[in-house]
Amino acid sequence: MSDHRQNFIDAMRQVASTVTVVTTDGPAGQMGATVSAFSSLSADPPSVLVCLKADSRIAQAVRDNGTFCVNILSEGAVEIAQRFAGAFDRDNPDRFDGLDVNITEFGPTLPRATSFTCTLRHRHVHGSHAICIGDVTGISNAGEKPLTYLSGAFHIVRPQSEE
Repeated sequence: MSDHRQNFIDAMRQVASTVTVVTTDGPAGQMGATVSAFSSLSADPPSVLVCLKADSRIAQAVRDNGTFCVNILSEGAVEIAQRFAGAFDRDNPDRFDGLDVNITEFGPTLPRATSFTCTLRHRHVHGSHAICIGDVTGISNAGEKPLTYLSGAFHIVRPQSEE
């Protein structure tokens, strides 16, 4: 691994990110995966972007289904984040098993998650990842504090105390 690549990876570990699960459903099947590269893109029109490893099953399913749902996990959802990252796939490959999900035509929405249902507008592959831009078709605002990820560990968000 080049020094430049490793320096980039080390620096990016210092960037806190909201933990999201991208789900999809349609002709290519129901699927979900934990994703850290998510961002709002525009309010006019409402749109978001997610970055998915281009050769992953979730990236292929989003492309083929033409829809996806971004679920922003609440701070108590570490087990769900780990589940959709594949931590328990050997024992239970059905990542949705036992979860109280809301089925939508875009993909399942997860419990206590703020969710954005999206139609895939653009997909652009850059390097190892596919940048998927979605037009937001629906929002479910759970009003929960988000789970975050920083330096290889999950964190919770708290305001700084005023002094």
